[in-house]
Amino acid sequence: MGQAIVTLFIISVLVFSLARLSGDPINVLVSDEADEDRIQQVRKLWGLDRPLYVQYFSFVKNGLTGNFGDSLAYKGYSAMGLVGERLPATLQLAGLSLAIAIFIALPIGVLSAVKKDSPFDYASKIFGLLGQSLPQFWLGIIFIWVFGVMLGWLPTCCKGGFSHIILPALALGYYQVAALMRLTRSSMLEVLDAEYVKMAHIKGLPRWKILWKHCLRNAAIGPLTYLGIIIGILFTGAVAIETVFAWPGLGLLAVQSVQSRDFTVIQTIALVGAVLVIAVSLVIDIAYAYLDPRIRYT
Repeated sequence: MGQAIVTLFIISVLVFSLARLSGDPINVLVSDEADEDRIQQVRKLWGLDRPLYVQYFSFVKNGLTGNFGDSLAYKGYSAMGLVGERLPATLQLAGLSLAIAIFIALPIGVLSAVKKDSPFDYASKIFGLLGQSLPQFWLGIIFIWVFGVMLGWLPTCCKGGFSHIILPALALGYYQVAALMRLTRSSMLEVLDAEYVKMAHIKGLPRWKILWKHCLRNAAIGPLTYLGIIIGILFTGAVAIETVFAWPGLGLLAVQSVQSRDFTVIQTIALVGAVLVIAVSLVIDIAYAYLDPRIRYT
C-alpha cells in the first residue's frame, strides 16, 4: 500500500508538470482578439495566476475528493464527468483484448511447450515474434484496409454493435497474445523439466493429469504476474488504437485533450488510469500469493 501511495504521488507530480508543457491553456480559454485585461481576468478565474506549487496542492486537494475541475475545452463538462463518460468504452476494449490474449495465448503457449521443436512450436514462435515487433497502430491500419476496405467484413470506426469492437480489440490484443504466449511457453518448459514432474511420469500418472495438476498451476505464476504489466500496456496502447479506429474512449479523449491543451482532463485521465492499474496489480499480487504459498511466508 505504501508503494502505491508513493507511486501515485510521483505520477501526480509528473502529470501536473508535463500537462503544462503542451502550451498555455489561456489560448484555449480566450479569443485571439482578447485584450490583456481580459486575459488576466480569465487567468484569475481559473487560478492560472497562482504559483505552480499552489496550483499543484490545490490539484491534489481537489483530486482526493474526485473534483479535478472543469474541462477547459469542453464547456459545461467537468474533467471527471468526461472521463467517467469515456471510461466504459475503454474498459470494454481493454477487457475484450485481455480476454482474447488469455484464451488464445495460454493454450498456444502450453501446446508449444509440450510439442517443443515441432512445426507447431516454430510457427507459434514466429507468430509471437511478429506480434511483439509490429506497431499496434500500423497493425490497426492493416486490419482496416484488409477486413474493412478490401473484404468489407467488419466496420472500421466508431462505436456501435459488437462488430465495431472486433478490429480494434484484435489490433490492441495481438501484442498481448504474443507476449503472454511466449511467457507461458517459457514457464511451461521450465516446469516440464522439474524433478517432481519427472517423478510423476515415473509413477505412471496420466499425461493429462500431470499437465493439469502438476504443471499448469506452477507455470501460471509467471504469466499471472505479467498481467499487471499487460493492464498498463492496454491503457497506453489504447491511445493509438482508439485514435486509429475513432473509438470514443479515454485514449481518443487524451489525444483530443492534448491537442486542445485541456490539462485538467489530461491530468484526470492519467491519474484515473494509474489508480486502475495499481488496483489491478494489488489484486494480482493477492492471486499470486494464493498460487505460490511461499509468498505468504516471506
